[in-house]
Amino acid sequence: MSARLRRRRPAYSGRWEVARLSPVVLTILIAVLAFSTPREIAISRLLPAAPALAAAMWPVLPTVLLGAFCLLLMTVLSLFYTDLGTQYTSAAIVAVTLAAAYGSHVRLKREEILFQVRLVADAAQKVLLRPLPRRIKDVEIESLYLAAQEQARIGGDFYEAIGTPHGVRLLIGDVRGKGLSAVGVASAVISCFREAAYDEPDLQGIIHRLETTVTRHSAVFPAQDQPEHFATALLAEIPRDGGHIRLLNCGHPPPLIAHRGKVRVLEPTIPSPPLNLAALIGDRYWVDSVAFAPGDQLLLYTDGVSEARDHAGQFFPLPDWMQRQDLEQPRELLDQLHGDLLRHSGGRLDDDIAALALRRSDVQDRGAFGGEG
Repeated sequence: MSARLRRRRPAYSGRWEVARLSPVVLTILIAVLAFSTPREIAISRLLPAAPALAAAMWPVLPTVLLGAFCLLLMTVLSLFYTDLGTQYTSAAIVAVTLAAAYGSHVRLKREEILFQVRLVADAAQKVLLRPLPRRIKDVEIESLYLAAQEQARIGGDFYEAIGTPHGVRLLIGDVRGKGLSAVGVASAVISCFREAAYDEPDLQGIIHRLETTVTRHSAVFPAQDQPEHFATALLAEIPRDGGHIRLLNCGHPPPLIAHRGKVRVLEPTIPSPPLNLAALIGDRYWVDSVAFAPGDQLLLYTDGVSEARDHAGQFFPLPDWMQRQDLEQPRELLDQLHGDLLRHSGGRLDDDIAALALRRSDVQDRGAFGGEG
């Protein structure tokens, strides 16, 4: 099992390799002190600590071998000092080594299980949030995703970008809740969007199908901690003729657009209801149209970005942050956003984070719309 883990894990960093040598360093230090200090101090009684430390980072066999070496070292010390209580220290070394070997075995089993879970999560993420095309015609696209749950790779935030006969169509949204409990709804919404984006002639048609999907999913898989599922969503469409972008915002945080050094918050003219709430507050959907010229950048994001808090409880100042950016490439913009979000929140996220950065290229790509790769 340990051999499989070594083959599958990424290479350890140099700092971790040094840490893995700490049981050997501890053994040598105890041995040196045992020979160089008065026998009344009895430093040799610390030898059982070495195999105990090894259990936290070594496989079973090296842990047992280190315990055997400590036992041999204690035997050598007893030849020089006859009143060290060798039999008691030796018994402690044997007992601790056996316990450490078992602890190492249990740790490796848990690491193997965690590794398999991560493999499954990675596979699920590739299906749910598959890699987006870097460019669709003259639109450059980059994405960012961070799950709030420590061991989760996927959560309730979702996005998609597709080149269709109607133009480039994009979706970003956020299911109520976070982490793995919201994955089912997100999966249903994305699967529906991937079909509807090709079939429906307008954004209202797409949103009606998404609404139906979430309603049916909520009825079939009711949540235990809430009466029903609902999700915010933002649909965007860049038509084939270009020059503008259409937005349909269903209760989602408004996107930001950067045009000639100025940043605008694209609030919807008329708010549209979140998915699965149309029956309660009406099903009127409003589409806004905004100019999208070559060189413009558009940032779509979930509330995990705008509501990230610092130690004083202050939200991340996203519009002001984007106004200060002078980055032309979407990838650079998202990398900077990632780093600044972690610094602002102290490295700890309270909610899932998703973001899409789009840039209208100055150079027209003569290829057809499409290309999911």
